[in-house]
Amino acid sequence: MHVLIAGGTGFLGKPLIKELQAGGHRVTVLTRSPDGARRALGQAGLVGTLPDHDVAIAAWTDLAGALRGVDGVVNLAGASIGEGRWTPQRKAELVDSRLSSTRAIVSALGRVEPRPKVLVNASAVGYYGDRAEKVDEGSAPGGDFLAGLCQKWEEFAEGATSSGVRVVRVRTGVALAKDGGALSRMLLPFKLFAGGPMGSGRQGFPWVHRADVVGLIRFALEHDEVSGPLNAVAPDMVDNAGFSRALGRALHRPSWLPLPGFALRLALGEMAGPLLLSGQFVRPAAAEKFGYHWRFPKLVGALDDLFRQ
Repeated sequence: MHVLIAGGTGFLGKPLIKELQAGGHRVTVLTRSPDGARRALGQAGLVGTLPDHDVAIAAWTDLAGALRGVDGVVNLAGASIGEGRWTPQRKAELVDSRLSSTRAIVSALGRVEPRPKVLVNASAVGYYGDRAEKVDEGSAPGGDFLAGLCQKWEEFAEGATSSGVRVVRVRTGVALAKDGGALSRMLLPFKLFAGGPMGSGRQGFPWVHRADVVGLIRFALEHDEVSGPLNAVAPDMVDNAGFSRALGRALHRPSWLPLPGFALRLALGEMAGPLLLSGQFVRPAAAEKFGYHWRFPKLVGALDDLFRQ
């Protein structure tokens, strides 16, 4: 199939392109900076390396044209949640970068014929807020800023259903990879023998290997029976302290020094709560129902894959 990816040059976009190419799919990246996208993808070895599967570049200024002949759309576009303090201006940017891009895609989907069959739209497990109990795709949303952002983002994406497009909302947990994301920021304290849980350590830590995030997105594109919310988390649920212990063992470092909540709030402001001190025990019920086969279902195996020499 021909897949258009918005946000195709980032932490999830680059490995997703490789995943789709490996499955024989044709990929186009939707970008506001065509030259920058070509440089980014070229550095990743994705442009001009496979004669039958080159990555095409499409501009947002011709979104309807870019959608013609496309079978599926993946929307990963949005400013990074974990960068910069959550000032009112930054919050507005986080919201607008997601809603404006999703609104544009949904609007264009309603205008193009024949239209793509499926929209896979990013979201996050932050949708559930801070929860002590186990949650799945049928659970109610939380009430903090991040939960509200996810709700609005998903509502905008669901608008494509009125055009007959199948919509999958991928609620991603903490995606683990060594070259970016939350894990890369967590490594330094452990390497300095000062790693440990954040806050109480009792909060859920909904981890997932990045390979399973891209695997689930591909699964959602290829399986017509998948629709609605889809939790992209591993089935092996742990709390923050349990994750820290496992990471310490994988790095052959101790996990003994907790990071106090007040220090994290002082350093990071409001974002410390939803991103570090809050958490969820999230079950991937939809993925289990539809028969997705996990590449890394257990935390020990995922960390071994990332850190074995």
